[in-house]
Amino acid sequence: MPSFRRAFVPGGTYFFTIVTYQRQPLFQHTRAVSLLGETIRQCIRQWPLAVKAIVLLPDHWHTIWSLPSGDSDYSKRIGWLKKEFTKRWITAGGQEKSTTASQRDQRRRGIWQPRFWEHTIEDEHDFERHFDYIHWNPVKHGYSHCPSDWPWSSFHGWVERGVYSNRWGCSERKKIAPYGIDKIKDAGEP
Repeated sequence: MPSFRRAFVPGGTYFFTIVTYQRQPLFQHTRAVSLLGETIRQCIRQWPLAVKAIVLLPDHWHTIWSLPSGDSDYSKRIGWLKKEFTKRWITAGGQEKSTTASQRDQRRRGIWQPRFWEHTIEDEHDFERHFDYIHWNPVKHGYSHCPSDWPWSSFHGWVERGVYSNRWGCSERKKIAPYGIDKIKDAGEP
């Protein structure tokens, strides 16, 4: 069995990838987007952290967090986020993928893949690479032609602060993935 080892640097800055169960396009629903935002804000009130960058795509999200000095417990935050979002989504009538009896015995639901991917940011260059990766991700996956076209990203705030130009990272691609902006469901459709 694989051994998962995580780096815990008190007060560190980390890049995370969190994926939906079986890559279901859960965040094509604006209600799911809103619920995740509410859950993240509540998490920050309970366990402070600074969100440096974030992008939410239909089946996964990336973020960079900086934790307070002396604190390295990002696993508690992500575990709580996944659990709390799942409760809220199911209560709101949202659908989940079916799971096996063994998964149900482990109290797993068909919302999130187990675990998450984490990378400790090592220096300023590493931060910049991951920061750009997050903001360019909707273009990489074919969901938009420009990062500025994708609504669920911290890119817009960084344009306002002058870090990016509005046309940064634009692509000339013609094909847009099936869950582009035009396929996003109304907030009333869980």
